[in-house]
Amino acid sequence: MTTPSPRKVALVTGAARGIGLAVAKRFLAEGYNVALLDIENDLLRASVAALNDPANTLALHADVADAAAVAAAFAAAQARFGRLDALVNNAGIAVFKPLLDTTQAEWQRVMDVNLTGPFLCTQAAAPLMREHGGGAIVNITSISALRASTLRTAYGTSKAGLAHLTKQFAVELATLGIRVNAVAPGPVETAMAKAVHTPAIRADYHDTIPLNRYGGEDELADAVFFLCSPRASYITGQMLAVDGGFEATGIGLPTLRRDGSNG
Repeated sequence: MTTPSPRKVALVTGAARGIGLAVAKRFLAEGYNVALLDIENDLLRASVAALNDPANTLALHADVADAAAVAAAFAAAQARFGRLDALVNNAGIAVFKPLLDTTQAEWQRVMDVNLTGPFLCTQAAAPLMREHGGGAIVNITSISALRASTLRTAYGTSKAGLAHLTKQFAVELATLGIRVNAVAPGPVETAMAKAVHTPAIRADYHDTIPLNRYGGEDELADAVFFLCSPRASYITGQMLAVDGGFEATGIGLPTLRRDGSNG
């Protein structure tokens, strides 16, 4: 029988880079053991090695849309650390294409990763959290869950579904002492944003974000950790937009409307 870790334990999906890796680092800094799960095995191993904390980290190679792989990953985390206190469903993919160019296979894969993945991971996490009196789950949705935009038919719909799934989880898991909330990032300085946001799109975002800048990965990690911490003990079923006020403006991006560029 596994002896539970004296430290709290967090599992973060999509943790090999970007927001997920920033979240993992924040949990480590707060004294947690952290299991980092990602589909990109080589990048995952390199990221975990770079953390240079082998006693308190665990790399889990898995596709969150694969039920058997998810079950095996959570069993490995349980075997290593003996408990689970926080789950961050961050793994996600995006297809930025016009509706008429989006294939059924692309649509399905986005739904499988962005919606079915958190469903499977939460099903696997809840029994482990229940063993130690509860825990906290944070789903990473998107501003695209709150407002429609060009080229996001699959992505935006999957994130809107995840926003509602957050509420379903919160209602059903409350009796187990498990809180479930969501963080909706606005434009964030990630590798993906740097790759696909043209100068014109970046200028549009700056014009429509009241705080007039992109967010930082560490700022997202701060919000996620807060929702998992005792300071959020009476918060469940909520979605926190971490977006510099972008969603509140209600204004679309003129560059995207004008020429259909990637966003």
